[in-house]
Amino acid sequence: MFTTIIPLGIGLSVGLLAWLLSRLLSAVPPEDREYKDVPPLGFRIVWRPVQWISHFIAPFISTRRYHAVLTQLRQCGLDYTISPAQFIAGRILAAGAGLLLFCWGLASFDHPEPGEAAFGAGLYLQLGAVGALIGYVYPALWLRDLLARRKSELLKTLPFYLDIITLCVEAGLNMQGAMQQAVGKGPRGVLRDEFQRVLRDIRAGKGRADSLRAMAERLNETTITSFATAVIQAEIMGMNMGPVLRSQADQRRSERFMRAEKLAMEAPVKLLFPLMAFIFPNTFIVLFFPIVMKFMHSGI
Repeated sequence: MFTTIIPLGIGLSVGLLAWLLSRLLSAVPPEDREYKDVPPLGFRIVWRPVQWISHFIAPFISTRRYHAVLTQLRQCGLDYTISPAQFIAGRILAAGAGLLLFCWGLASFDHPEPGEAAFGAGLYLQLGAVGALIGYVYPALWLRDLLARRKSELLKTLPFYLDIITLCVEAGLNMQGAMQQAVGKGPRGVLRDEFQRVLRDIRAGKGRADSLRAMAERLNETTITSFATAVIQAEIMGMNMGPVLRSQADQRRSERFMRAEKLAMEAPVKLLFPLMAFIFPNTFIVLFFPIVMKFMHSGI
């Protein structure tokens, strides 16, 4: 009798859990992404679970945490791609994937021979916790690396865009038309996307000064803030925009040259450790090995 009741109870429990889970997932409203960009590849792969988890954890995210994550996403150009709740949900999924991956890797080696002890549950818990921690931290590291790449690209391409805007303004175009030409002629990248966003805000009815201030706030870079402030002040005071933009372009080009000089001067210092740790020992081995072998064969 018990042999039939126990499987029946287990089946009913599993069915009840599946029904409750389906009810919870059906309560998640669909997201309107008509005006949003495509999420990154890692989020697209697990987009459904990200949406489900973000819906349930959103009420528990503090305001301070929400704005901190939103600021990071805005600086990386992802504020119109994923929300802070979706990013945190992605970190939770990455933690779960890391836990399962590390436990699976340990289980693949857990085949004891007769007389040997298998790995204990404590080792699985410890290694699973390490995997979960690595998985949870990885999206934050990815976001930091993305921000560093965007900053490097921004500083590299800013003088070129300023030159295009300056030439267009000196040729008789207004600031909006010059930015439109820079977007059309400039290379793809961070600045092109940001100027496109500024133009989109202006077409939507937002003031040009407010649009430039919003761009400076999003990028949080001193050079962009200086450019936006100079343009806004020149418009307020009625100054000629050409000389102001020309001085900005010259200054940004000088700063880029000085950064290149700084990196060139830092290169020998950074090469010192690889030389001492890897190249010099191998060189000494190649040079002294024949001498040592000769002394050993001669009996000295």
